[in-house]
Amino acid sequence: MILIIDDDLAVCASLLLLMNKEGFEAAAVHDPIRAMEFLQRQTPDLILLDMNFSAETTGEDGLKLLTLVKKRSPAIAVILITGWATINLAVKGMKMGASDFIHKPWQNAHLLASVKTILHLNIKTAPLLTRKKLDARYDFSHIVGEDPALLNILETIGKVASTDAPILITGESGTGKELIAEAIHQNSLRANKPFVKVNLGGVSTSLFESEMFGHVRGAFTDARADRIGRFETAHKGTIFLDEVGDLELSSQVKLLRVLQDRTYEPLGSSRSKIVDVRVVCATNRILEEMVAGHTFREDLFYRINLINIRLPALRERPADIPLLVHFFLKNLSEIYKRPLDVSPEAIQWLQRASLPGNIRQLKNLVERAVLTSTDEIISIGHLQANYQPSIRKTGAAGFPEVGAMTIEEMEAGMIRRAMDFHKNKVARAARALGLTRSALYRRLEKFGIQYDEDEN
Repeated sequence: MILIIDDDLAVCASLLLLMNKEGFEAAAVHDPIRAMEFLQRQTPDLILLDMNFSAETTGEDGLKLLTLVKKRSPAIAVILITGWATINLAVKGMKMGASDFIHKPWQNAHLLASVKTILHLNIKTAPLLTRKKLDARYDFSHIVGEDPALLNILETIGKVASTDAPILITGESGTGKELIAEAIHQNSLRANKPFVKVNLGGVSTSLFESEMFGHVRGAFTDARADRIGRFETAHKGTIFLDEVGDLELSSQVKLLRVLQDRTYEPLGSSRSKIVDVRVVCATNRILEEMVAGHTFREDLFYRINLINIRLPALRERPADIPLLVHFFLKNLSEIYKRPLDVSPEAIQWLQRASLPGNIRQLKNLVERAVLTSTDEIISIGHLQANYQPSIRKTGAAGFPEVGAMTIEEMEAGMIRRAMDFHKNKVARAARALGLTRSALYRRLEKFGIQYDEDEN
């Protein structure tokens, strides 16, 4: 059951017709008092809530009613319908528990996609506890692992893949974010349509519009012909925006518009184009911190973050390391045309090793060991010969040479040194690093560094 709350009779009639046409049971009320009376008699699965019920156009009416609804029935999903209300108010509504926000005039396809996604996610299903059951229902052939955290992620992917919900994949570098994005596409209704990957970290601000939305001939000096952008290439399919946290603020505004309105204009053109894409984003950054620091737009964060999938670091799922190693060796056996295996002692060594590069680092380490060895069995010695975490090339002023170490590895190393020096006392280490305690706690959790819970 869907409840529509809007004081505009024409809007209610239009939404009722749309919902009924799609097979949904729906009802409409026209003011907050009747809305609360309805909720005393019946509990809908979803509410479409207008944000204004008076001459004022501040949106505060809708937020007050949202507060009452959530206080009475926290489980009811709410989609805000914004007309005069600002994006800031819509974001405030998301913080207060709304599931999504839609702009008037809305696009029927976009609204229905949001409604179906939210209703689908609220369906209670029996948990799929085994990898065998998941594989019988979905295509996860390129994802290796049986850790409970990974199985929960795969179950979530299975539930949301058939919807058009925007998904944000977070996690450290090398945890397999691109594989997860591909699995979402492969299990979606768009599987036979394009899957377009874009590394936003490699797209400069000056080229962003041309790269993402295309350009027409003559749009700039070297534009000798029309060019199709990434969004148009992904039309009817999925676009994967990797490293979304690296996007400059000016480009974030342009991305927000296409995600919000489903329209864009090629550079140099005044004609808008409509695009139908599923958007999956990924980042190894902590976007919440970037929002707080005003380097990532809050409205864009909520637009891409309807579903959040956090991938665990490899150190959080050590039982999956043997499965991954044997998967890599099977593929390498086919490539190099020789049988390959790994000793139990080597597996145990890998499970204890520091692998800040996660699955990507593990794969590279195993492949280097195979390439430098003529033996059929990979031993600890083969791995140790190709694993030298303490040896770093240094450049000027003692810094690692460019490419020898990532910023994330440098940050983790500095935090570990500070924690060791201050005997795992968080407050002292935070002061030494110039961080707040809460900021340091987040980084300690991110890098899996142990610390003292009780300290002076």
